[in-house]
Amino acid sequence: MFTLEAQEGRLFSPLAYTKTFAMAGAAMLSVTLVPVLMLFFIRGRIMPEAKNPVNRVLIWLYRPIIAGVMRWKGSTIVLALIAMAATVYPASRLGSEFMPTLNEGTLFYMPTSLPGMSITKAAELLQTQNKIIKSFPEVASVIGKAGRANTATDPAPTEMFETVINLKPESEWRPGLTTDKLIAELDKALQFPGVANSWTMPIKARIDMLSTGIRTPIGIKVFGKDLEEMERLAREIEIVVKAVPGTTSAYAERITGGFYLDIEPDRAALARYGLSVGELQDTIGTALGGEMVTTTVEGRERFGVTVRYPRELRADPQAIAREVLVPVYGAGMEANAPPAMVPLGQVAKISIVKGAPAIRTENALLSAYIYVDIRERDIGSYVAAARQAVNEKVKFPPGYYITWSGQFEYMERAIEKLKIVVPLTLLIIFLLLYLNFRRMTETLIVMLSVPFALVGGVWLMWALGYNLSVAVAVGFIALAGVAAETGVVMLIYLDHAWEAAQARCKVENRRVASADLYAAVMEGAVERVRPKLMTVVAIMAGLLPIMWSTGTGSEVMSRIAAPMVGGMISSTVLTLIVIPAIYALVKEWRLEVRA
Repeated sequence: MFTLEAQEGRLFSPLAYTKTFAMAGAAMLSVTLVPVLMLFFIRGRIMPEAKNPVNRVLIWLYRPIIAGVMRWKGSTIVLALIAMAATVYPASRLGSEFMPTLNEGTLFYMPTSLPGMSITKAAELLQTQNKIIKSFPEVASVIGKAGRANTATDPAPTEMFETVINLKPESEWRPGLTTDKLIAELDKALQFPGVANSWTMPIKARIDMLSTGIRTPIGIKVFGKDLEEMERLAREIEIVVKAVPGTTSAYAERITGGFYLDIEPDRAALARYGLSVGELQDTIGTALGGEMVTTTVEGRERFGVTVRYPRELRADPQAIAREVLVPVYGAGMEANAPPAMVPLGQVAKISIVKGAPAIRTENALLSAYIYVDIRERDIGSYVAAARQAVNEKVKFPPGYYITWSGQFEYMERAIEKLKIVVPLTLLIIFLLLYLNFRRMTETLIVMLSVPFALVGGVWLMWALGYNLSVAVAVGFIALAGVAAETGVVMLIYLDHAWEAAQARCKVENRRVASADLYAAVMEGAVERVRPKLMTVVAIMAGLLPIMWSTGTGSEVMSRIAAPMVGGMISSTVLTLIVIPAIYALVKEWRLEVRA
């Protein structure tokens, strides 16, 4: 099972941790075990690299390209800079989200209605919803619940529904139907007056509700001191948010719309009958709430038998006042005589009062939630538009304010951590490169591969319609290391060829000329094209199956692989074309300075 460690704002999934340790282990084996295995297995007659047919084809294709690059070095670098500048367009079109939706294979339908709904009406509405959902051919089974379960950890009101929709395998779905399209069809079919729909996944919903209390992708929390004022603000925000493009439903909790049965004892009447308040409360608890009188055993299971008045005798205040009887044991009555029965209405005042269905507190302040469900829009741009609309149209009294929660809260936490992780990653790469080359020039040349690698990653993400997320950030962080690796391979071959050319000139007792530099770059770039492409092809061969994979967790892994695949394409172009041009320009400048 793929899980996300979102509650603490962590950036990586267990699969990312596994990948990190796997890469560390592979690096360790490459410098310890692989050289030993090469001594054992690479023996006998080895075909020269010049006779390798694959290498000959690659050299034949690459030689005219690098020859043109060496002739037009400045133009090559300018074109590379233009390509980087053009990436601003797709980058500005990318949305943002915390993590892509993880398809669990099961839908979770969580509509909310106005408070005060009776149990009978809730059961009727739940049955109607289940009947409509089951009519879809993609649905295998539907299990719904209204109100809270028999547990103290689920304080859900009666007006909150939770329906688990088990789906058939996608091979049995209608052609062209996806999960998002199915949710849109279900949402359109389940439009009831006074009911706000919300769609999510079972595991995801539990994680969201436990960490932030918001079960929709976006939530708004209103903080203040007066419940009525907070509800007024919440309802204004609900109206404003519904008008923002991309909103499918918005529901503000009615924190003062609950109804309660209020039974106020008449102490004077109780005194006349010789009753105490405790005796009255015992009678009310037994008649309305029920009292377990015995336990029945059915096979290996035990069930408590609870006795209370039937529904028709406790359905309204008038019936309760008339039908609920309070036993009275008078002082002059005989010992075995049955007690006199007094209607509850004679010893208590019964009425329906309005109050808060539930009271939430957060950070020592009262809070009210607004649940917002969106579709066909990314979270980042939606919150920006919704926040602007709320700031313009809703006026907050002193002491009242709102915060944006849900997945947007996760995303903000992740962005704050990425502001530390990304610069730290680039700094580590820079230090490792400098320790390897011991020269600032070569280090900076390789570091150029990092921003150029972003070009392909951004364009591919824009083409696939992916949003920026933590998974994408993980992919770009990994891409930075891989892009630097390919740049190091090219630069090492160029350095070796240039050092060999300088050594030949020293033996021949002549000064190094531009022609020697040209020959060295051609040798280092062209004659060693095969190992460079092998590095890129091996990496992409491992990433492409991940990017196009399907199944649970593939939504996240494809977002990690996509920027790496696109980045490797642009990084390869940089390595094979741009780095030789920059290298030649730098060395030519040094030759002119020495002359």
